Amino acid sequence: MDLSNFLLMRQEISLIAIFVVLFMYDLFASDNAKRYFQPVACILFAIHTLYGFCPTIPTGSAFAGMYVTDSIHILVKNILNIGVLLTFLQSSVWLKSSDTLIRRGEFFIITLSTLFGMYLMISAGHFLMFYIGLETASIPMATLVAFDKYKHHSAEAGAKYILTAAFSSGIMLYGISMLYGATGALYFSDIAPMLTSGNAMMLLGMVFFLAGMFFKLSLVPFHLWTADVYQGAPTPVTAYLSVVSKGSAAFVLTILMFKVFSHFAVEWKEIFKWIIIITITVGNLFAVRQNNLKRFLAFSSISQAGYIVLGILAGTGLGMATVVFYIAAYLFSNFAAFGVISSIESKTGKVEISDYNGLYQTNPKLSLVMMLSLFSLGGIPFFVGFFSKFFIFYAAAEQGYYITVLLALLNTIISLYYYLLIIKAMFINKSDAPIEAFKTDGYNRLSLLICVTGILVVGLISPIFNLIEKLSFGM
Repeated sequence: MDLSNFLLMRQEISLIAIFVVLFMYDLFASDNAKRYFQPVACILFAIHTLYGFCPTIPTGSAFAGMYVTDSIHILVKNILNIGVLLTFLQSSVWLKSSDTLIRRGEFFIITLSTLFGMYLMISAGHFLMFYIGLETASIPMATLVAFDKYKHHSAEAGAKYILTAAFSSGIMLYGISMLYGATGALYFSDIAPMLTSGNAMMLLGMVFFLAGMFFKLSLVPFHLWTADVYQGAPTPVTAYLSVVSKGSAAFVLTILMFKVFSHFAVEWKEIFKWIIIITITVGNLFAVRQNNLKRFLAFSSISQAGYIVLGILAGTGLGMATVVFYIAAYLFSNFAAFGVISSIESKTGKVEISDYNGLYQTNPKLSLVMMLSLFSLGGIPFFVGFFSKFFIFYAAAEQGYYITVLLALLNTIISLYYYLLIIKAMFINKSDAPIEAFKTDGYNRLSLLICVTGILVVGLISPIFNLIEKLSFGM
């Protein structure tokens, strides 16, 4: 091992550098200087995000193959970086409250810790590296969920999240140990050729591993923690959890299914077919019953996870490309919705759908942003969510999964119904006491501008998907 191993981890080193600078700033800066903590953090991380798109970042493997990076890994990290930047922008007003102001620096530092763990998960070529990354991301995440420690719901959500994360990690680790016992290896490249469909221990190891991953993605029947955690966590953390955390887990699952468990394709595809349909259906049916917007988007995210796994089911380079594109589309759409919710909650404390009655009359711009995000999440043409769903359906149908695609398509109609309920509340329903007109803070306005641009533009620029597809086929 020499210095070249570390030089390959340039995105990780850049992230650690920001972490150290912000940590020292928070530790030694005066109270007057800390007023500029958020703009400094946002500017530094914006530079890091732009650096991620630099074509000079090297690719290859390090530490005897435990760490692997190539163009598609770098792209996914860049997508997650955009999500983290949006989280920082949308947390501005919340972090200025009396309960969180003194701990403002902790929020940024802990968030960067979770992102570092996701980086390691994405670039892992070895199950030990993958598990270290998983725990590095999961444990600080529980701290973020419980960040509003003086609020009962936040503390409760943090407890539920850490218990669920520990349980799912234990199940996953048991599955990994069975794979190690059956093959004597932990490298992805070494395990793959040794897997045989007739070996019960190998098959059981894969099933336990998938159960742990399904917890992370909140797929049915491993979804029961999702609504309570999303409702109790601070809204910017909920957005981060629903998009960035889930997006990293989805990409890692895609890599492992394609590279490690390809010999078990018949078995895991049969499992995935049922999981997809049940997840999308349950998520949609329960979303219809919700009045709290954060619980509503929790069940919406469960349904969206089912669509993401549909791309994994395709089992092709095109399927991987659709998963990456779907994560990007979901990021812009979901952060736009949470940005509106965060703005209104920080001003009024209201998070119920019924509170949004007549919102267009007092806050037309926020209403329009929410409408665009919901149209995109529902797959209305010609927003980015429509293209992401179209590509997902095409990739699965190309492999002959017509029934699964048809059922997923029918569920899209159900999702349109409950997304339109919110639009109806904002634009059609009348209210004697609508939410008063107010001006959104500059940070959140910038985040909403980025999201709306992504919703309207990304899906229409065909070279973006073509590039993702090219990188995926190069895996």
